[in-house]
Amino acid sequence: MEESPTHSNTVLTEAASLPLFRKQLYFTLCAAMVANTSWPTPANATARDNGTSKAFSVFDGCDSQVEGILFDLTLQCINVVVGIPANLLVIAVLARNRKEPATSDIYLGSLAFMDAYFGSMTPVSFLNLYHWQSKEVWSALKFSYGVKDTSGPLFLSCICLDRFLAVVFPLVFGRLKRVEYQLSLSVLVFGLTFAYSAAKMVGGLPDFEKVFTGEILATFTWMVVCNASILWALKKSGGVGKDDMRPMKRKAFKIVLSILCIIVVNYLPPVALFPFEDYYSPDVFRCYVQPVGFAFLNISSTIQPLVYLSRLDKVPFLPDACARKWCPRIAEKKEKITPAREPSG
Repeated sequence: MEESPTHSNTVLTEAASLPLFRKQLYFTLCAAMVANTSWPTPANATARDNGTSKAFSVFDGCDSQVEGILFDLTLQCINVVVGIPANLLVIAVLARNRKEPATSDIYLGSLAFMDAYFGSMTPVSFLNLYHWQSKEVWSALKFSYGVKDTSGPLFLSCICLDRFLAVVFPLVFGRLKRVEYQLSLSVLVFGLTFAYSAAKMVGGLPDFEKVFTGEILATFTWMVVCNASILWALKKSGGVGKDDMRPMKRKAFKIVLSILCIIVVNYLPPVALFPFEDYYSPDVFRCYVQPVGFAFLNISSTIQPLVYLSRLDKVPFLPDACARKWCPRIAEKKEKITPAREPSG
């Protein structure tokens, strides 16, 4: 701040009327007063001086506590090696059977596409952590995490709804078999997924983590109730475990069991951990609890397509040797269909 000319002239006039030694004392006192004056400072300068300005970090504040993040990324490597090819194979199988599609094929194809996209972002995540250190790339990664957080639970819920109507309310299911209904529900799921992912990418929303906690609790509860109702309906009909079970009910029973396995393995850990966020310190929850919980959720990008492929009577695009090695159930079916020749004579 500059002194006004009037004030400077007054100081010089008063100093000129004093003796020499008093002039020196006068100027010394004026200098001391100026030095002790508290000048207003910009807010950002105060933040820099106090060290409160937070520098960007791709580890999101967990630079000294990276074990949980690395555990998550290690499991995501399985998505790259196994999950991406498996999801692409699921999409190829669904495209091959498009002339006779099942009502849940749209949900399965959308889920496989989202999981393949999420798996493809894992190498980008490693490069950004240890090479690029880019804020823009980190925003893109957060968007992909939002896609995984939302698309998996919602599309699995749609598959559960489809099987629930087919078994418990077959008449309603018959009226809703038109593809327009599946497309409309898929568009709704995509809209919710992209809205959540965009909000996660932007960040800064208060208590945003609790949105995912509420979503995962709601979808988990729905899937458990839905699958329990299907199993109860199948048991009540007297068809479970019998050879004369109707094909529709047998298919629904297998889908329900596979989805229950996915729910327990992939969704139970975050459901058990995330609601108790307030009991952890912020650093422990952000650096350990969240990455570990998300790791079980993220590995579903590999488990879900493998479970689907294991239910097929025949896996196309794969040699028979691979099918026998990786899908022994398929090999057993082929042996039952082709009876062994009795030795002659």
